Amino acid sequence: MRARRTAVNDIELDLLESGDPDASPVILAHGFPETSWSWRHQLPVLADAGFHAIAPDQRGYAGSSRPERVEEYGIASLCGDLIALLDEAGHEQAVFVGHDWGALIVWDLARLHPERVRAVVGVSVPYTFWPGRPVEFLRMLMGDRFFYILYFQPVGPAETELEADPRTTMAKVLWGASGEGFSPPTELAPAEGTAFLSGAAEPPPLPWSWLTEDDLSRYAAAFEQSGFFGPISYYRNLDANYDLLADRSPTLLTMPSCHISGDKDLVLMMATGADERMAAELPGYRGQTLLPGVGHWTQQEAPDAFNAALLTFLNALD
Repeated sequence: MRARRTAVNDIELDLLESGDPDASPVILAHGFPETSWSWRHQLPVLADAGFHAIAPDQRGYAGSSRPERVEEYGIASLCGDLIALLDEAGHEQAVFVGHDWGALIVWDLARLHPERVRAVVGVSVPYTFWPGRPVEFLRMLMGDRFFYILYFQPVGPAETELEADPRTTMAKVLWGASGEGFSPPTELAPAEGTAFLSGAAEPPPLPWSWLTEDDLSRYAAAFEQSGFFGPISYYRNLDANYDLLADRSPTLLTMPSCHISGDKDLVLMMATGADERMAAELPGYRGQTLLPGVGHWTQQEAPDAFNAALLTFLNALD
């Protein structure tokens, strides 16, 4: 893996990459709270398969640029960063692979810039068919019960909580959403007095089966550097993103697409019927792969199984 910094779309991004720079690009978009390091098991494998794999630390994360306004983390800017990386690579199209928030970005990128997308892979998060503006819908749905996306809306409280001890934050988040650490909530907590890490289990000592002491240290250092304002501000743009894309139909996804998820991922549990609906409404959809025993951190928890699923999809492209 090679590390470098590049100026694109009026910001600077740190990135990891592998493979021949002239080869067909695969751009990997990480989720929350992650960095390009979340693709450490994919970058060399994609290079060996003949691709140029590019994984940025997206805006607001680690050492990449950290714009100061919430609006600068909207979907047009997030997609613009990835398209600028594609332009820099000198290709008209790329395969875009996104995990968690990265999946939301690449699904939307396929509607905003379909001509630039050779194929799209949503990891963990399926294409989401919101019935209305997401934050407004969630407020109506959740009422006075806690939901993290609603907790993230005001600037300040979430940053204060998560930045108090980034290492502890990352350990609890990574363990709690993993296949090994996950336990389905039995009831929803009240919004009043509940924070993101309320009730989070104490993680066991490292190493885990899929995470080392070095991995956790890299994540902790990244968020000590960046803080959480930028990463959380992605969530603060959900309604504005919905408005921007309101007239961009899912029928624009004529390019090949697929979904890869762990079968113990809470996101999948909340997205009942997503596979069937994607099959019905996304013209290029080629199906879902479920990885047994895997939680939210799909490509990190089961890299061999994930890589096999991804390469099967990529090798079937025209």
